[in-house]
Amino acid sequence: MKLLATAAVLAAAPFAAASAQTAPSVVPMIQADGTVLDITATGETTRVPDVATIRAGVVTQNASAAGALAENADRLARVMAALKRAGVAARDIATANVSLQPQYRYGDNVPPVITGYQASNTVSVRFRAIAQSGAILDALVKEGANQIDGPNLSIDKPEAALDEARADAVKRARARAELYARASGMSVVRVVSIAENGENAGGAPPPMAFRMAKGADSATQIAPGETDVTVTLSVRFLLK
Repeated sequence: MKLLATAAVLAAAPFAAASAQTAPSVVPMIQADGTVLDITATGETTRVPDVATIRAGVVTQNASAAGALAENADRLARVMAALKRAGVAARDIATANVSLQPQYRYGDNVPPVITGYQASNTVSVRFRAIAQSGAILDALVKEGANQIDGPNLSIDKPEAALDEARADAVKRARARAELYARASGMSVVRVVSIAENGENAGGAPPPMAFRMAKGADSATQIAPGETDVTVTLSVRFLLK
């Protein structure tokens, strides 16, 4: 943050006018007498994530490329059927990656020899009922899924939470401006400009959100916890 006197801004005006053709000024000029104060503030609020996105896939190996692909297709079909039975909508399932790679055996001073092929097919699955997603993951593993990555927890519709964070950022900036004004023997006259520098819509997953429960009937559990929604603003004030 910085504290600038209007006199210094006005003193720079002739130079800015002289060099306008090469480097036009983008700093808004303050018409009234006073002091310019720039504040950067971050506002925040919290929400419980309501969407979990997980990558689930099947990796298979076979002596031939066709065999690896055929086995992979069969197991992935069972995984997709399990997702359908669990009520996951088609719009919440998307192919994330498909690959077929040769597997080599290496030796000293001899060319690599292909020993087989590895096929991989991964889908991105969005769970809108986080409490049920753990049980669905267990069902996927039973049906042949052997690659699980995630979850990435997020907020489906973060607009209202972002607006709360914006209001909080303005409130924080105003409070800080009042503090500087009082310390300088002045008062806040008005807001000159507001610029939004960035936002976090709560997409970062909380730590330890994906874990296995203990006990004889262990089942995968996903705990959504809370996530922070933040917005950072730069606010310019006029002080007198």
